[in-house]
Amino acid sequence: MGLKGQDGPLRLVVTGGGTGGHTYPALTAVRALQARLAAQGRTVEVLWVGTAEGLESRVAPAEGILFAAVATGKVRRSSNPLKMISPANVRDMGRVPLGAAQARLLIAEFRPNVVLATGGYVAVPVGLAARSCGVPLVVHEQTVSLGLANKVLARAATRVAVSSASTLPLLPESARRAAAVTGNPIRPAVLAGQADKAVAALGLHGFDRSLPTVYVTGGAQGSVQINTLVTGVLPWLLERANVVHQCGPANESGLRGQAQTLPPHLAGRYLLTGYMGAELPDVLALADAVVSRSGAGTLAELTALGKAAVFIPLASSAGNEQAQNASYLEKAGAAVALLGDVTADDLQEALFPLLADRVRREAMAARSREHGRPDAAERLVDVVLEAAAGR
Repeated sequence: MGLKGQDGPLRLVVTGGGTGGHTYPALTAVRALQARLAAQGRTVEVLWVGTAEGLESRVAPAEGILFAAVATGKVRRSSNPLKMISPANVRDMGRVPLGAAQARLLIAEFRPNVVLATGGYVAVPVGLAARSCGVPLVVHEQTVSLGLANKVLARAATRVAVSSASTLPLLPESARRAAAVTGNPIRPAVLAGQADKAVAALGLHGFDRSLPTVYVTGGAQGSVQINTLVTGVLPWLLERANVVHQCGPANESGLRGQAQTLPPHLAGRYLLTGYMGAELPDVLALADAVVSRSGAGTLAELTALGKAAVFIPLASSAGNEQAQNASYLEKAGAAVALLGDVTADDLQEALFPLLADRVRREAMAARSREHGRPDAAERLVDVVLEAAAGR
């Protein structure tokens, strides 16, 4: 695909971050774009514009990507409009014009062919600067709802890429005409896991492979709520399944003592670990069901793999997006969503039919797979290249 007659490097500004949910899809898209153009004998020059404090400020340099920081302000949301006019909000919003000026200067100097914005507060000044400089802007939304930053940028975007068709009606009418359903990019390694490698690497020789395996995770830092719920049903659960429990490094020592009280025949079916690293794709391949939060990245991975899931959303997620994500898949028969004040009995009730009935579990997995887009990064690259080419 030609880019307005240019045969040199494609110049891309990527913006977005603050959290992994905005940062890692952007990184995956950059890598897919680089691979696509390398196959055509071309290169990509990338400038990542983020905040000095955000995750992107560490990820981009570690990945060899040029990084620049701009000022930005965070809007602290409240159901009471009067509480929105807080000193912290007023102070932070005063930083937005400075960030916009900094972003405009960076874009004028870098002269990108296209800007990709993946959300987070920093995306707003950079996206608006792209629009004011006449640079094509592609906005990507990871969740089934629409993030606050992307609500602002959708009207300024050349193209909008969404992860789910259910997001399309939430876009301004003008943005819907330029929208594409791409899915949420996930790391290729996630799709390449092998169950037997997980057994060997983690020493899961006490696992009974005739039983289903449940993977429990609260994210990289773990979740006290999920850990407590799973501990509350653990002996019952281990009578029916093998369990890999990623509990978070800070929580591991406290849970280790409880695990040591398990009967020997159950203890062999239980692996407790603080952190899951390179072996995660293999653990996901081994898992027949997953208990987890319901962030956008988690949904993208589990649906791409086609996994039965019980979601326990993080109640404090921005805009209650995790609950919306989980409810969306539950309505499709692709997951169970446990909302509100969840008890150990609720978790047991949700898991029992999935563990007792292989056909039911596989049917849920199949419905999950129907919502997966393992080629999301390539679809997003298509949209970025079309925007850069003026199409």
